[in-house]
Amino acid sequence: MERPRHQGMAKNTYMRWRLPLVCLLWEVAMIVLFGVFVRFSPEADAHWEEEKQEMNLTSDIENDFYFRYPSFQDVHVMIFVGFGFLMTFLKRYGFGAVGFNFLLAAFGIQWALLMQGWFHSFKSGKILIGVENLINADFCVGSVCIAFGAILGKTSPIQLLVMTLFQVTLFAVNEYILLNLLHVKDAGGSMTIHTFGAYFGLTVTRILYRPNLEQSKDKQGSVYHSDLFAMIGTLYLWMYWPSFNSAISDHGDAQHRAAINTYCSLAACVLTTMAFSSMLQKKGKLDMVHIQNATLAGGVAVGTSAEMMLTPYGSLIVGFICGIVSTVGYVYLTPFLESRLHIQDTCGIHNLHAMPGLIGGIVGAITAAAATEDVYGKEGFIKAFDFTGMYKTRTPSVQGGFQAAGIVVSLLMAFAGGALVGAILKLPVWGDAAAENCFEDDIYWEVPEDEESDVYHMHNPDKPASP
Repeated sequence: MERPRHQGMAKNTYMRWRLPLVCLLWEVAMIVLFGVFVRFSPEADAHWEEEKQEMNLTSDIENDFYFRYPSFQDVHVMIFVGFGFLMTFLKRYGFGAVGFNFLLAAFGIQWALLMQGWFHSFKSGKILIGVENLINADFCVGSVCIAFGAILGKTSPIQLLVMTLFQVTLFAVNEYILLNLLHVKDAGGSMTIHTFGAYFGLTVTRILYRPNLEQSKDKQGSVYHSDLFAMIGTLYLWMYWPSFNSAISDHGDAQHRAAINTYCSLAACVLTTMAFSSMLQKKGKLDMVHIQNATLAGGVAVGTSAEMMLTPYGSLIVGFICGIVSTVGYVYLTPFLESRLHIQDTCGIHNLHAMPGLIGGIVGAITAAAATEDVYGKEGFIKAFDFTGMYKTRTPSVQGGFQAAGIVVSLLMAFAGGALVGAILKLPVWGDAAAENCFEDDIYWEVPEDEESDVYHMHNPDKPASP
């Protein structure tokens, strides 16, 4: 029988029984729960023909699938390809970055469909799902992918699945509080996805602090080809971010506006990132870490206000500011957080998601508070903020206050939830690697035998290097 690897280490990373047991039991649980609760929405059900007649529709083109599916495709690519490849910069953790992102996202979307369904589309004892539910599930998993960036290379696959289970649950609760109880607008998720996901991940990584992580310092860097792979993720995210921020906006002007605002903010962010990356280096050379990450901060920061009348030049200003803030964060704040606050943030999510998410929430609150009927038009004003029913007397200044409250709630949920989940993940039963073996694919993956893979096997007595 194959013996567990790295037997001499204090921690047992042997996954042969633990990982299959968790994956299979949890998937069986998903099958049972889906069987009991989940059904197709009217637009996905075979009774759609009858539904069309009742709604006086004459064409299948009115089905929401044809409006939402292109955006869903883009968001889906961002979650599985964009986030996955963005994290391949570590020179010995490419399999773990893409593979574990794949694992947690695949489980997360199933659990998110249930959790969000119970809160938002639960009717007559059943969860009704359509293409918009798929988009929202991807959004939920996006927050988990963000948190994964903080603990990348330092956790076992079982820890990641446990974190996904709890984080998706907390995300659904936080989302319900913000969107349903506070009635905030957050189309692109600056608060619900980025602020919550980033500060949740930062809290978890603080609880899981490893004082001896310096032992694997040589593996925390990148090599030329790993940075190129990471840029694939960056470019996919950058190109599809307008779809991300507009995916669930109302059809028509709101969705159109959200895409334009995001497009402009991202473009401006690239230039200021390049400028400050060069400016902050002694020799004036560009740092690939900044280009891979800070160039995306503009998309994060217009998430909340994307469908508001931020205006194209306002979007450029937001992107301009975020490129600076994020790049400065990578140069100065990341080392400070690790040395002073013991926050070991592998991917720098504090700079790409946390700070830009806060900026996005603040921009959204200000833009909402400044809204007027002159700018939006009477009907457009009501539609933009959904000032109907019990909210028809709400004023822009009050809406701005609730938007600001949404930031606070997201932070509190992230800190409290992250502390709880971090404490659970700290238990010595999950098969995480010792500090000297962090950021190493060979702990959990079969790595191909070839000359280029010698670097993976240098610490593994079971696999001699090629002659």
